[in-house]
Amino acid sequence: MLESKSPFLDTLFLLRKEECITIFTDFHEISEKEESDAADYFEAEFEKERLEFLSDQISFDKKTAVWAAKILYHSVRLHLIRENTAKDLNRLIPPYSGNRNIPAILSADLSLRFLPQIILALHDADPEDVLMSMLENVLKRFHYSAVGMDLELEPINWEEELKDRTYRKLYLERIVERKSYRLAEIPYINQLLIAEFGLHKDVFWKELKVINAEDNFR
Repeated sequence: MLESKSPFLDTLFLLRKEECITIFTDFHEISEKEESDAADYFEAEFEKERLEFLSDQISFDKKTAVWAAKILYHSVRLHLIRENTAKDLNRLIPPYSGNRNIPAILSADLSLRFLPQIILALHDADPEDVLMSMLENVLKRFHYSAVGMDLELEPINWEEELKDRTYRKLYLERIVERKSYRLAEIPYINQLLIAEFGLHKDVFWKELKVINAEDNFR
């Protein structure tokens, strides 16, 4: 999709395509037309990624994708422009109110996968920034997007979390891709990874420890 001359849409396109941002000096209200265009764009992107995870059983969650896109856009803007914004943080970074299911997780990830980089930039500027903790709370619910980040998660029943075969495959692949020892050494996840690696464990991840099955898992 070409640049739209909309700060909201252009920010999303550039982040996903070039991993860079354009600096706009002012905030603007996101119009219904922009939300609709963003939904269409992310649906097309979701369909492209669906080809990689080879499942036609997971539907696109338009509402969640737009929510996540707005979180991403506002967090970028707030990183760059903070004057007189404290009163607006709760409105600009609202908590998620929908159902957290696999379509929601994967639809949100189209945008939320960029939040760890923004959080790192915020931390470098001000480790006490309240925006940083708000974004971390978003990722604690959508932790698939935070794989590889040193994020303290709430206790998770991983067997329940990863019961969907497609989501489990994607989660494990992301753990390996990003070499997340923090997650890979959770006993239940470690057992899944070792089973997937089979005899080729040292090819995929030589340094990864094999956790004993009798260890308690988180």
